[in-house]
Amino acid sequence: MTGPPLIVTRPEPGNAATTRRAEAMGFAVHAMPLFAARPIEWAAPEARNFDALLLTSAFAARLAGPGLADLSCLPVYAVGAATARAAEAAGLTVARTGTADASRLLDDMTSENIRDLLWLCGRDRSEFDPRGAAITALACYAVDPVDPPAEWSALIAAPSILLAHSVRAAKRISDLAGEARAHLSLVAISPAVAAAAGEGWRRRAIADQPDDVAILAQARALWHKGAK
Repeated sequence: MTGPPLIVTRPEPGNAATTRRAEAMGFAVHAMPLFAARPIEWAAPEARNFDALLLTSAFAARLAGPGLADLSCLPVYAVGAATARAAEAAGLTVARTGTADASRLLDDMTSENIRDLLWLCGRDRSEFDPRGAAITALACYAVDPVDPPAEWSALIAAPSILLAHSVRAAKRISDLAGEARAHLSLVAISPAVAAAAGEGWRRRAIADQPDDVAILAQARALWHKGAK
């Protein structure tokens, strides 16, 4: 596939995974992580005080560390297939995988009498409608901004397609692109992420599901629509 570069902005290890998938699809891919994830200190509460564990990012399962074992008795409700896979790899049992966002997942859980949730999350996170559930947020990792790679400015000066995998990424991409973005196309992993990116892009698309397969499918659709 020829056409504009595809810029992957998510932190590692997700960046490498997305880059490999995109290369296999024929994109001219550039790995441009704008954040780096790291574990932070946290202490696991008593698992008996909760009905379930809510995970909205694979980083929670990957970076939580030994304390995660103290919560392994809790069923996991995960947003996205990648999060579910990371939870299973960490030895947790996934009860349900949501295909949209945390609020939609909570809607699906209402018939399961799950009311007290422990949300293992990042230090910086986006809030959502708890749908009446009691949610205790506990940060176990941080995702910090890093300087853009040296090639960033040259890449976004020409037509490109950028992938935004989170609200924070969308805001950062928007800030770095500035007002000169009419030649750039952006693909967001969810409606909330698209909204955070703002207006003024050449084209803006939203993945049908919050995962890599869907976001890359939208990037391919953009290319076919003429984002060249």
